[in-house]
This record gives sequence, C-alpha cells and structure tokens, in this order.
Amino acid sequence: MTFALMFPGQGSQFRGMGQDLFRSYPGLTQYASDLLGYDLAALCRDDPDDRLSRTEFTQPALFTVNALHLFERERREERPADYYLGHSLGEYNALLAAGVFDLETGLRIVRRRAELMAEAVGGGMTAVMNAPAARLTEIFAEDDVEGVDIAAFNTDAQVVIAASAQALEAAHAVLRDRGVRFVPLRVGGAFHSRYMEPVRAEFSRFLQGIVFKEPRAPVVSNVTARPHAPGQIRERLAEQLVEPVRWTESIRYLMSLEDGLEHQEIGGKDLTRMVAHIRAEG
Repeated sequence: MTFALMFPGQGSQFRGMGQDLFRSYPGLTQYASDLLGYDLAALCRDDPDDRLSRTEFTQPALFTVNALHLFERERREERPADYYLGHSLGEYNALLAAGVFDLETGLRIVRRRAELMAEAVGGGMTAVMNAPAARLTEIFAEDDVEGVDIAAFNTDAQVVIAASAQALEAAHAVLRDRGVRFVPLRVGGAFHSRYMEPVRAEFSRFLQGIVFKEPRAPVVSNVTARPHAPGQIRERLAEQLVEPVRWTESIRYLMSLEDGLEHQEIGGKDLTRMVAHIRAEG
C-alpha cells in the first residue's frame, strides 16, 4: 500500500508548539535562531505581540518545527514514505524530507518567501463551506463581484478564496445574503492568487541562486497535483504563490495508485481530517 507523509502549512501554528523538540534538538534550534535573527524557542513559547500570526514569523517557525518533527521521526527509524506532500508552506518540508535541499537551504528559502509574502498586504483569504468552486464562480458573476480567486481546493466541501480587501468584503456580503457559510482566515494577504504576481516574480529571481537536488522519493506539487517533474521544482515553487493549492486532487491522485493509500501527518491533524473528508466524498 502506498504510504504518504504529509506536512501542514500556515494556519496550523499555535503558541507553545515545538517546545519538546527544541529541548531535544538544542543545537539545531540555536542554529535556526541564529540564521533567523531571533530566539525561535522563545517566539513559539511566548508569542510576544502575537508574532506567530505574522507571516514573516509564522512560516520560518512552522517550517523549523515541522523539520524537527521529521528528524525525530527519522531518528526513530519509522517507515520511510513512498510519497511526500505538504499544504502550501508544508510543501517545503516535503521537499526537505525528500532530500531536495538541506535544513539551512530550506530555511533560507522559507525566510525569503515569508518576507516577500508579508510585504504583499492589502488582501485576505476566506474559507467557504459547502459551495463548490464552480458554483462560487457563478454566484460572484451573478452579483457582479470581481477580483476573487480560488486559492485552495481543500475538499469538495471546502475551498478557500483570496482577493483584495474590497473584493473580499463584497464576496462576504454576497455569501452572507445567500446563506453560504464562510470563515475569514487570519492571514496577511491574498496568497495563492493573482495578487501575488509581484511576489512570484521576485521570488523566482531569488530561487535562481538555489541548487535543488532530485528527490529520493516523489514529492507531489501543489500546482499540478502530481509529482514534481525533473528539473521543474524551482518553477513550480514560484508558481505556487499565484496558483491554488490543489489538495483534493493531490489526495485523489495518491488514492488512485495501486493498493490504496496510507498516510501520516507531521505535527498536526488538519490534513488528516481533510483526507478523511475526501475519502468520504468518494
């Protein structure tokens, strides 16, 4: 049976995360803190000024905690994965797990990604329940709401939209009038949408200086919902900023493989719940 290891992304962080891991791996924790320029363990323990909700802190902190979870799993010599995948930021942990880059390189990439995304302010994201993407597109067209993109296909019953603040406010009004349930997300921008195009261009230039190894096991791309093709990781990571996370399609791809799918989520339960919903939806 195919075994996949999954890594969560931004939104799964919480105050107090990683404390046992920081104590178990003091050298790596100090190394990450030195590279980032702040005390990572203290940030996660105390969350001063709600910094863990800010993209420039969230992404490097979560990437490091996910990485330490991975290293602890490897230390226990648990079953290696046949496939790796992650949701948005989590894709970087999947690439780390597959040997595409080392911890230092991954942390430098994630730090730059987070800095650029944090600068793209003025928009937001909202999770929408029980309204498929095609129906949402129809609703917004009927009510002349423009500028809203689908940012993530989490399950058939949950998608995420992204837009400018003005467009998102209009979208909320329309959804409220139609009785469609939605939950605004605590993020600082309209990630995985057209609004990230300036970030994509700058991030693409940054990635030109990074060396990527071929993965030792397939890593499923958020952009294509298929394993990264040889030599295309750099391009796909830049595209990920402006393309939706195709999580539902990624899981269905793995489920379609011979002998079915077993999975384990590193450091959380949100993705596991999504997989359960996708299985139930058929």
